[in-house]
Amino acid sequence: MKKRVKLTFPQQTVHMPITYRLAKDFNVAANIIRAQVTPNQVGTLVVELSGDIDQLNEAIDWLDAQGIKVSLASGEIVIDEDLCVHCGLCTGVCPTEALSLNPESFQLVFSRSRCIVCEQCIPTCPVQAISTNL
Repeated sequence: MKKRVKLTFPQQTVHMPITYRLAKDFNVAANIIRAQVTPNQVGTLVVELSGDIDQLNEAIDWLDAQGIKVSLASGEIVIDEDLCVHCGLCTGVCPTEALSLNPESFQLVFSRSRCIVCEQCIPTCPVQAISTNL
């Protein structure tokens, strides 16, 4: 089973080897989608956790006991077609190539099935046409 979660770390837990502990203690794989972690500051990590459902639940309970806030990250990227100017800036930061420009029409093409909701495209859009529906 897989769960995509957002982890919010308080200052005192930023230095913990979270992904190592998840793998070693719970046999849960953590695919890091997005990370914003700075020493001695609050950090956030969006990860896709994979493993047995019972082990996933135990791992999430352990994270909670460590003071790490766990929330489901189940939103999707939304593109406002009325605002989009098809400049293509978002295509350069998309790690999965879910965003591309049609080579004939130069219109933005969004492949939702490839999107991992890393949100890297959101701050890149100069007209703020990209958001999430979280």
